Amino acid sequence: MSGAGKKIADATFKVGKSIDWEGMAKLIVSDEARKEFATLRRTFDEVNSQLQTKFSQEPQPIDWEYYRKGIGPKLVDMYKEAYESIEIPKYVDTVTPQYQPKFDALVEELKEAEQQSLKESERLEKEIADVQELKTKLGTMTADEYFEKHPELKKKFDDEIRNDYWGY
Repeated sequence: MSGAGKKIADATFKVGKSIDWEGMAKLIVSDEARKEFATLRRTFDEVNSQLQTKFSQEPQPIDWEYYRKGIGPKLVDMYKEAYESIEIPKYVDTVTPQYQPKFDALVEELKEAEQQSLKESERLEKEIADVQELKTKLGTMTADEYFEKHPELKKKFDDEIRNDYWGY
């Protein structure tokens, strides 16, 4: 096997080990997404296994002496000469350089989206806590206590009263 194929198989194996499948699985909410995630993981494992078995092994060298004894040296030497004259082209990766920048840009975009999502989650958590606090205090809260937490509403109501606007 060519050295490039072995490098690809080794790189894929290393990537497979570094994927946090359990961490990603914890983030999935819906049953449909869990099924798709399980299919993705199973497919990745199958492909990774094939890469490790098929592409990471070097082929066995040809035992020319064994064939010389059974067939005859003249014919085997002719085949050996023809075999050794075959030039196997080296794999030149022209795809990765084209797509690596796009992939890197997507990873950066993903990181930015993750940060925005975390910020939005924090904001929503705070908002939920405020609503729950308001829900528990609503029965005993005065208008002044409510306006302390929401001064923009107090200003709006004061402006409406001052301008004699009663909503109709």
